[in-house]
Amino acid sequence: MTIDYSPRLFERDSDIRALGEGLLACALPREAWTHEAHLAACLWLLAERPDIDIDADIGTIIRRFNESVGGVNDDHNGYHDSITRAYVAGVRRFLTETAETGLTARVNALLHAPMGRRDWPLRFYSRERLFSVAARRGFVEPDLAPLPA
Repeated sequence: MTIDYSPRLFERDSDIRALGEGLLACALPREAWTHEAHLAACLWLLAERPDIDIDADIGTIIRRFNESVGGVNDDHNGYHDSITRAYVAGVRRFLTETAETGLTARVNALLHAPMGRRDWPLRFYSRERLFSVAARRGFVEPDLAPLPA
């Protein structure tokens, strides 16, 4: 289940904030929207943007960004609701557990934590369920274990 990889870490808080603001403004280049960028933006939104209701707005934010760079949100590409919501739950859990306080330190620690791994949602979902059209289009409850509260 695990995939070995070395995450690309961040050097400055300003880089993470620019990434998050660029996501909201649809001003990032498509290639900047990496796995690490998804997690950094999620942590930044949760930690520093209480004015944004991440549970209500994350799908719209990511779909809009995808479309702004020529992407398509359909049954096979673009925004994946269940994966996104699994990571939101993981980042929330991480923020309650980490001793790190600075933005860059927290993001980099997240990228090395279990919930920052690319295969983390597969701890809760079978591949079949997670990669179904239903799970992409809307939130589907996990079939292996509940997501962290």
